[in-house]
Amino acid sequence: MTTQLTTVTLPPLSLAARRTRVMGVVRRDFAALRRSPVRMFEILFWPTIELVLWGFVTLFLQAQRVPFVVAFLLGAVLLWQVLQKASNEISIAFLEDIWSRNLLNVQVSPLSSVEYLAGLVLFSLGKVAFAVAVMAGLALGLYGFGLSSMGVGLVPFMGILLVLGWSLGLVGIAAVLRFGENAQVIAWSLVFVVQPLAGIFYPISVLPEPLRTISWLLPASHVFEGMRTVMGGGAVPWDRLAWAGGLNVVYLAGTVGLFAWALRYARRHGKLSRFGD
Repeated sequence: MTTQLTTVTLPPLSLAARRTRVMGVVRRDFAALRRSPVRMFEILFWPTIELVLWGFVTLFLQAQRVPFVVAFLLGAVLLWQVLQKASNEISIAFLEDIWSRNLLNVQVSPLSSVEYLAGLVLFSLGKVAFAVAVMAGLALGLYGFGLSSMGVGLVPFMGILLVLGWSLGLVGIAAVLRFGENAQVIAWSLVFVVQPLAGIFYPISVLPEPLRTISWLLPASHVFEGMRTVMGGGAVPWDRLAWAGGLNVVYLAGTVGLFAWALRYARRHGKLSRFGD
């Protein structure tokens, strides 16, 4: 008995066709991930080391009767990982296409740039969720800290940091498209430029006045200030989060535009062919 295969042809611009292409990017990256124990190890290694390190620091401070609450630092570490991994995962996924000389193949496929980015974002979201879930379990088991202590603010806190991380990742990708592989350090290190200004482990008030002004223009600073307010017994500062959400919309729109410009520049000047050499 012979089996006949039925081919389903979808209109190229239909929602179903776009969804199929986006999920194709996700499946491709997942297949590469599950066949690489090193990549799986890397997802959890550094976040776990950072969590354990800061956990021991907070235990020491408590033993010395320093007026710190363990939840403040552990909550900051977990939320920082959301921002860091959201930025790094999307930029590294793009860099892997460059390192494997596959970017040119992607560009000549039916996959649009928006669909390609959507696939990278979805796959990075899954990796961030997995890493944060493991870290949250460790924080609860080792130090008795639960993410639920942030209350209803946890969802907007994480959402704002995710979008900001993706925006930073797009800046790094645009830099590589514009300046070539020599700029790839920007793709994974840009998020660390934000770290000292975001008030992750300390309040914004300790910064010098010029840096404090810059800090308030970062959505992350409102998240970490809000986290400390909530965990100190206060209400969720919805006004700050609304401001941070507005900043995120502006930054995301700007970085998507920057990515589109950098991609057009790379195509016009033949830079994409160099990524395929």
